[in-house]
Amino acid sequence: MGQPKVQLEKAMGLTSALATVMGTVIGGGVFFKISILAQQTRSASVLLTVWVIAGFLTIAGGLCLAEIATSIPKAGGAVNYIEAAYGKMPSFLLGWAQILIYYPANIAALSIIFATQFVSLLGVSQSWIVPIAGVVALSITGLNLLGARLGSWVQNLTLFIKLIPIALIIIFGLTSPHGQTVALWPFQPGHGVSWFTALNGGLLATMFAYDGWISVGNMAGEMKNPRRHLPIAIVGGLGLTTLVYALINLAFLKTLPISQLATNPTAAAASAGVIFGQAGGRLVTIGILVSVYGAINGYTMTGMRVAYAMGVNNTIPLAQYFRKITRLTRVPIWGALFQLMVALLMMLLGNFNYLTDMLVFVMWVFNTMIFGAVFILRRRQPDLLRPYKVWGYPLVPLIAIAGGLFIVISTLMTQLSLALVGLGLTALGIPVYYWQQHQLARHK
Repeated sequence: MGQPKVQLEKAMGLTSALATVMGTVIGGGVFFKISILAQQTRSASVLLTVWVIAGFLTIAGGLCLAEIATSIPKAGGAVNYIEAAYGKMPSFLLGWAQILIYYPANIAALSIIFATQFVSLLGVSQSWIVPIAGVVALSITGLNLLGARLGSWVQNLTLFIKLIPIALIIIFGLTSPHGQTVALWPFQPGHGVSWFTALNGGLLATMFAYDGWISVGNMAGEMKNPRRHLPIAIVGGLGLTTLVYALINLAFLKTLPISQLATNPTAAAASAGVIFGQAGGRLVTIGILVSVYGAINGYTMTGMRVAYAMGVNNTIPLAQYFRKITRLTRVPIWGALFQLMVALLMMLLGNFNYLTDMLVFVMWVFNTMIFGAVFILRRRQPDLLRPYKVWGYPLVPLIAIAGGLFIVISTLMTQLSLALVGLGLTALGIPVYYWQQHQLARHK
């Protein structure tokens, strides 16, 4: 298999690649998973270790993805990798899971956490959380229906703003002379918590904060020297992200005792209040809200285009509607409205941690399949052009697969109902796929 006929401009150097990796991955999750992590581990040392383990698994996964992404440089990303290794139906199920679970659940979960922080900031009743979350999701969908340029402008602005509260909390939280003593020994989960529970619950939580890593391989086609720079960008970018996550969580632990972090869903805002005082804490909380708003915008902007792409490819029922775009702003209106409808339904039925754990579980089923695809494609297509080959083969892919299997199997063992809901929603796509194939055959 030779070079594709249409090549992207190879203009991205190492520095730009590093910034792209960190900018893609660092989002709202780092502010809001400290509470559930404290609950699951009850131990500062284990809590910080889980962040490092999650970063290590993310790096291994990113290196696997990079080999496949450079070998199959097609628009659409992961659905193409799954199709190449496993066939059309698994590829369809990934796209189905993205439009039915991944993007709506991200939008719903982040809208809920935005509303939770907003309610806490204003000191109003928690009964306002779901209505405010709905308004937030509706406003961002409306903003993106006004055109891709406006959505991109919001995304670029919030990309820089989100780094401000992270930097402030790390610098002032770690240097405060009045900080808590963080006990890193004994290295074990807290009382009544098993290692298995701590690692499973911890990884589900932290993997949401690392979400976005699966996009890092997509930039390979635009790099000047992907063979040399892509692995450095992945290891360096995700390694620095892991360091940032570990430092901000250490700052949280130095600010408030782990027992208080475990019982406070707005722990990041509470920590900011302790570090900077009431007025300063409110300003940092506003920065966190802007960061979350930008994260919701990013998922809205990209998610509405997945349903559109499936409509254009005629791989989804009612494809004639999903491929429609607005006349003036040229954006996919039905994909946006469907995504919003599912997200609003999820807000009514779930909570932040349930939604994020479910989407992490479902996506890691497919992520693990992608890691396995490295072995499948090397055996099946040995002559496939590979501008980059994964470092440490076969050990790194095996580590990524082992980590993915641990997340999937341990979730099935400890949170069976959550796993079954995610698998059930994904499995609904099987009859839909065959029905759509039947419809296409009839109209040929």
